[in-house]
Amino acid sequence: MSDTAQAPVPAKKSVAREYLESVVVAVILALFIRTFVVQAFKIPTGSMETNLLIGDHLLVNKLVYSPSAGAFEDWLLPKRQVKRGDVVVFKYPEDPARDFIKRVIGLPGESVEIRDKTVLIDGKPLDEAGYVHFLDFGLRPEDPEYGLREGRAGFGPVTVPEGQLFVLGDNRDNSKDSRYWGFLPRDQVKGRALLVYWSYEASREEYHRTGVVDWLRDTAQSFGKTRWNRFFHLIR
Repeated sequence: MSDTAQAPVPAKKSVAREYLESVVVAVILALFIRTFVVQAFKIPTGSMETNLLIGDHLLVNKLVYSPSAGAFEDWLLPKRQVKRGDVVVFKYPEDPARDFIKRVIGLPGESVEIRDKTVLIDGKPLDEAGYVHFLDFGLRPEDPEYGLREGRAGFGPVTVPEGQLFVLGDNRDNSKDSRYWGFLPRDQVKGRALLVYWSYEASREEYHRTGVVDWLRDTAQSFGKTRWNRFFHLIR
């Protein structure tokens, strides 16, 4: 009979435990990505038409504007400062529980003015041909709403304070933005809109239903109204 001790056989994990560990790791990874890297966002209004449509579902890059821990992190990760023209998702200053999406137009220290529907930055016209959209109301000077509508053609000038941004919707005649609620604090910006990962035909009324039955019915119907040409549309 041998006196040599045999090495203990390692305990084998059960299949259930392996699945559980995989799920836990996946959930932790998903929460990390959701918190620090990417956020899903959906378009509920027409304020960014025709660039973004009601029913568009977006991925938002939260990493690009995140605080820096040093030069090495800036070199390693794709980070940069907010630039004019960026489409950003942010906490609505008048109700931080809500997320808004607009385009950055004015940066700190700049003068912003709107004259005859043309944006002037430090007195120079801004080229917005690639994204800005105006509505043709077809109103005449004698129409009751003429003055109200025409009032949207002019604004300012105002100077953007340090740590603030001036943002506008692309659908310039149908957007609640910095012309109405003021400047956007830079630290309220959550990320830059990246791309459309899914889109379907929807009206604003359909999108704001809250009943469970309505939501289930509309969600089921939405797959039949998918806008396939919007898939992976890069947001510029």
